[in-house]
Amino acid sequence: MHAFLKDLGIGAMNSGVSTGQNWMKPKGEVLSSHSPVDGTLIGKITSADRAAYDAAVEASVEAFKTWKLKPAPARGEIVRQVGEELRANKQALGQLVSYEMGKSLQEGLGEVQEMIDICDFAVGLSRQLHGLTMHSERPGHRMYE
Repeated sequence: MHAFLKDLGIGAMNSGVSTGQNWMKPKGEVLSSHSPVDGTLIGKITSADRAAYDAAVEASVEAFKTWKLKPAPARGEIVRQVGEELRANKQALGQLVSYEMGKSLQEGLGEVQEMIDICDFAVGLSRQLHGLTMHSERPGHRMYE
């Protein structure tokens, strides 16, 4: 097994379903991922069965109830942390993209850099509180969209 797979926590058998906080133990079809570079088995993934799918969707619905109440800058902070994790693991993730997709290492690193750039962009957007502001006929009063 390649060191970068181990660094990323990818083993011989992997769960294909997560709530975002916990990996589930689905009982769906087992899929194999082979590298187009040399045909080597990268790992196996257990896909979602109906019960795991329903549980993951329910977890996302429950998480959204809390997430939607967080102010945009607080959500942006979480996205910033995702970007930092991507930065910290850029080399290993770039190697994974390269090996799994048959791309050059530079292309793999570029794919990861794009994810980092999108996180940075989203963080910036989370600090921009746009909306339509309209003048009111009342002095010192504004209406907001």
